[in-house]
Amino acid sequence: MKILVIGGTGLVGKGVCEKLKNTGNEIVVGAPSSGINILTGEGLTNALDGTDVVIDLSNSQSPEAQTALDFFRTAANNLIKAVKAAGIRHHLVLSIVGTDRAQHIGYLRAKKHQEDAVIESGIPYTIIRSTQFHEHIVTIIDVQGDGKNVQVSTVDYQPIALEDVVDYIVRFCLEEPKNKIVEIAGPDRGTMSDFVEGYLREKRSNMVVKANDNDKYMFEDIPRSLLVPSGEFFPGKIKFSDWRKSQ
Repeated sequence: MKILVIGGTGLVGKGVCEKLKNTGNEIVVGAPSSGINILTGEGLTNALDGTDVVIDLSNSQSPEAQTALDFFRTAANNLIKAVKAAGIRHHLVLSIVGTDRAQHIGYLRAKKHQEDAVIESGIPYTIIRSTQFHEHIVTIIDVQGDGKNVQVSTVDYQPIALEDVVDYIVRFCLEEPKNKIVEIAGPDRGTMSDFVEGYLREKRSNMVVKANDNDKYMFEDIPRSLLVPSGEFFPGKIKFSDWRKSQ
């Protein structure tokens, strides 16, 4: 089976490509550096020739609303047009848990456009909505901290390890299209402040978590349970406590 991985040089893409290569399938890395550009359409026709499955892990260079919307609108239009012409049997997209529950956030509006474009295309598909990665905890500390204190909300949080995300993408892409949205999340659920505090304690950091009930994430107002699954989900295997000890 031939599989095209759009965004195959990114954080998630590298892991997906590496794991898929061990399955005996033919893997094509879709990235501008390999002559495949979903914003211009360059290289898509050749890359899709004989392809069975497309995995879209692409992302905007900026989360800014208009930049993200322009990226996902253009990328989705180009990719879906090419995928339909090639008769691809399975189109898999990685998205975000809560995308449809916070449309006041520009980046999530852009991701919803990407999801809707695939759903409405008529192409057999699977959309995987993931919670935030364990690895993202460092970004939260960097963005919301000042070197001494970290302002963190007590919103619900259920991060998943990057390794588990990769495993689910590979698993679902090798299965039949689900033609629906599925959600994945880590095995542990708690408050975001507790996760950050646990990580800093493990790292013996002197930074202090200042927990609050402002219901903010990266300075965006969010519903309290936006960052956790709203119903049934596929759980990751790696506990946050085990992951942080390995870092």
